[in-house]
Amino acid sequence: MRFVLASASPARLKTLRNAGVEPEVIVSGVDEDHVTAENPGELARTLAVLKARAVVSTLDDHATVLGCDSVLEIDGVAYGKPGTPEIARERLRMMSGRSGVLHTGHCLFDTSSRQEIRELASTTVHFAEFTEPEIEAYVATGEPLVVAGSFTVDGLGGPFVRGIEGDYHNVVGISLPLVRRMLAEVGIAWPSLWAKPRKLRYDEAEAAQYDESRGGVERARAAADAIQELLPKGGRVLELAVGTGLVAAELVAQGNLVHGVDLSAAMLHHARVRLPGHLAAADATRLPIADRRCDAVLAIWLLHLVDDSDPILAEVSRVLRPDGVFIATTEKSEAARYADGRNPDDHRAEDALPLLVARAAQHGLYLDGATSFTGPARGNTAVPLYPLIRFRRAS
Repeated sequence: MRFVLASASPARLKTLRNAGVEPEVIVSGVDEDHVTAENPGELARTLAVLKARAVVSTLDDHATVLGCDSVLEIDGVAYGKPGTPEIARERLRMMSGRSGVLHTGHCLFDTSSRQEIRELASTTVHFAEFTEPEIEAYVATGEPLVVAGSFTVDGLGGPFVRGIEGDYHNVVGISLPLVRRMLAEVGIAWPSLWAKPRKLRYDEAEAAQYDESRGGVERARAAADAIQELLPKGGRVLELAVGTGLVAAELVAQGNLVHGVDLSAAMLHHARVRLPGHLAAADATRLPIADRRCDAVLAIWLLHLVDDSDPILAEVSRVLRPDGVFIATTEKSEAARYADGRNPDDHRAEDALPLLVARAAQHGLYLDGATSFTGPARGNTAVPLYPLIRFRRAS
């Protein structure tokens, strides 16, 4: 299912991720400053509804959208984000040694069932007494300027919260027990949102069957022929997640010097038969290679397995020589995935071409070539087409 968080809050996103949920984030753009309500709790709920509806209006496919917004109530007055250091200082002085209620409005809009559920969670927060130097130091960090009520419980503001009555996560900005109940009302079980683990390590039995289950020598040779078109002549090639070394061995047969790294000891056991003396057990985000040592780095069928491609791109940039190249497979079309028996909504963001181009540019890697190759058809499925792209490191 497509689960969308209609909020720009890093704390809400982190809370969901820590609970095993990886939402799609779409920021609503609602102007919070011009919304009014009868009381602080209703204001939080109204803002959550507006955020969820604003995002739903932009969708071109079904999704379950969650909008959230928080305000702090003290003496019947609602306090949102202060925005300026002056207002933040006044707020913190007013809050010192007192208690307030943190309201978080939740709106779940499920487009498939056309259901909209609105809820409010409220938690009492007891604040410690702030000293003036502490207020100045806290405001100087910038944190209280951009959060509801001018404080956090999970950040730098945590030591100034001496106690809470109610749901801790609600103070962070999203009540997980409440969201679980709301999802159940539209027929969605909370465990169904848990992110599926990517397969990065293989046991011996899986490694032994890997080549046969992935198209064998035929697909490896097709991949190597396409990679060869994009490789610079000569030089040192490093393949990330080298697996059983099947593609690397084909590249060696074409005259390339190839080294490989992989996390899986079982995969490396098979790869050593094909690439003796040229392998290492290593994480692609922490390569045991000095700066500027590689002429080319390969990531073939890797990036779609990871949760974040950015650390890998950073390492690739570090180990590549100026004008070196990074070659990677990128996402296939929806039709090709369906033909392979995979759902069109399978996780694939980290190998999406627009994402890779934007992230690579931040590390001095610029798209300058592309090709594709086909693999063997399996069963009644169509012949799969694999896009292959090349980035060049800035000189």
